Amino acid sequence: MRAPHVTELRVRYGETDQMGVVYHAEYLVYCEIGRTELIRTLGMTYAEMEARGCLLAVSEATLRFHAPARYDDPLRIETRLTDLRSRAVAFDYAIHHAESGARLVSASTSLVAIDKTGRPVTIPPDIRTLLGAALAEAN
Repeated sequence: MRAPHVTELRVRYGETDQMGVVYHAEYLVYCEIGRTELIRTLGMTYAEMEARGCLLAVSEATLRFHAPARYDDPLRIETRLTDLRSRAVAFDYAIHHAESGARLVSASTSLVAIDKTGRPVTIPPDIRTLLGAALAEAN
């Protein structure tokens, strides 16, 4: 199986609660960062997808918390494309402490393609081909 796309970042102070622990909702932002960076490595930015009339809206998100991340921790976000349909795409994520390797969060998201009015649309053929090739390579 193809290695996941890896994005690294460091926890910023504003992402933590009073105890210095990453606030749980921030992990969804980390997933978004991993997802958009994976798409970028395929040869298209998210802004280019939007310009072609395809916006991806999260329709489902699942997170399992294994251990807390804290202020200034280095994180490694591993992102995999796991499913592609005519109007939807899915990703899995594993967020680790970049130095210790400890798994912090396991997550998955499903996204639906919509137009600028919020109506579901079919993923354009060129974008489907791009994502489809990445999915085939992963399997």
